[in-house]
Amino acid sequence: MKPNQTMKRFRVLIVDDHPAVREALALRIARQPDLEVCGEANDMSEALRQIAHSRPDVAVVDISLKTSSGIDLIKRIKGRNDSVRILVWSMHSESLYAERAMRAGALGYVNKDQATDRIIEAIRRVLTGKVYLSDAIAERMLHRAVGGDGQNEVARSPLDALADRELEVFRLIGQAVKTAEIAKRLNLSVKTIETYRGRIRQKLDLGDGTELAHYATQWVLENG
Repeated sequence: MKPNQTMKRFRVLIVDDHPAVREALALRIARQPDLEVCGEANDMSEALRQIAHSRPDVAVVDISLKTSSGIDLIKRIKGRNDSVRILVWSMHSESLYAERAMRAGALGYVNKDQATDRIIEAIRRVLTGKVYLSDAIAERMLHRAVGGDGQNEVARSPLDALADRELEVFRLIGQAVKTAEIAKRLNLSVKTIETYRGRIRQKLDLGDGTELAHYATQWVLENG
């Protein structure tokens, strides 16, 4: 059956720092009669320009971008009171990042290791203003909202204790990015990054910078 030519096509912006990933998702979206890609971006500045120019209905955003954080981008978009709806599509653990993304203003979270038809299903769901999460994470968030005892919650990571910015610094440390480069990427001073490193060590009960680097590197290897 040919698609109805009068059907409204919702506009999708893809924000991911891997060209091959953007291309694969764009091809998938192009096969849908009700969706179309209106732009692509690999970092925050380009994403914000695309949103202002293309006016997408939904933005599909990765957590890790070329020179910025997807969480920061979500906050920037919602801080502008933009009507674009946001769906996170990431390789990073939903148990660690989904709640952070939702607090920032996203409506859904999908892991990249799930079947590709899930991302299309999720896009259509958030376009209606509804939330798209796994059952486990949705239950966890509901328990917290109603003050549950947490017995049925997904096991929490020690990294849940970190603030969003601290987690981003931790991830970059695990990727062997030097302090000066982290400061440049996050548009912060070296002194501020050192302060974050100290807070992270304290919250994770790590003795020194070497122990922090080892822990962060191991976490990146295990979580991507």
